[in-house]
Amino acid sequence: MNDPTPSPARAQPLQAVGAPPAHMPLVLIIEDEEPIRRFLRATLEANHYRVKEAGTAREGTLLAVMIYPDIILLDLGLPDGDGLNVTRAIRKESRTPIVVLSARGQESDKVAALDAGADDYLTKPFGVGELLARLRVALRHSIGAGGRRDDSGQNASLFTCTIDRRTLRVDLAARLVHVTDVAEGQDPGVSREVRLTPMEYKLLAFLVRHSGKVLTHQMILKEVWGPQHTSDVQYLRVYAGELRKRLEVDPAQPRFLITEPGVGYRLSDGGT
Repeated sequence: MNDPTPSPARAQPLQAVGAPPAHMPLVLIIEDEEPIRRFLRATLEANHYRVKEAGTAREGTLLAVMIYPDIILLDLGLPDGDGLNVTRAIRKESRTPIVVLSARGQESDKVAALDAGADDYLTKPFGVGELLARLRVALRHSIGAGGRRDDSGQNASLFTCTIDRRTLRVDLAARLVHVTDVAEGQDPGVSREVRLTPMEYKLLAFLVRHSGKVLTHQMILKEVWGPQHTSDVQYLRVYAGELRKRLEVDPAQPRFLITEPGVGYRLSDGGT
């Protein structure tokens, strides 16, 4: 039975609509399979990205620190080295977002890549729309991490995310959290302050600073609770559940705080 999901080598590039933006992000593709590189180049250039390619770990590592790409697409299975080592080497020199593209689909592989410093992980075969969405999220996260303003002029200390007419707003500078529910016919909606315990706020603030990025259980536990708590996954799940009770319409079907099964959590920034 044929796999209905388009693979990078078979799928057709998604055509862009409208004029090119003023800034066309530079994507470095580190991938040894030429057909996949051709597909990715065609897709990205059709959607207003500039592209540079590398076919080996050595070449990719060098280009990553020489050409200053805006984002890196990295295959883990390279002929002269493992992509995890490439990720670690790049992280020593650069905070450029890294999105891993790999046929390794086990949860342990995803956790290893994210713990090594990758920002996101896509398992082959993947859809073109998902690839482009993950690129946009990683680029937005990069802008926020740099303390700059995003395309709307919003300061990085003020986080807002709107999903299904419901807005989560976190002011990191003022330590305030609000949720706005907008029902039909309401304008601008009803806002309420969300009261959190100090630890709940610390967890949410860490997620906000890395919104849109997959964070492993170990990453979150280490940063929020300390290195001695990196194995207390059930403890984290309890706090994530409490946050959902305060932020979500239906905690059983969360839209803001998303579980990445077996890996960790992602706080949506509205882009996925």
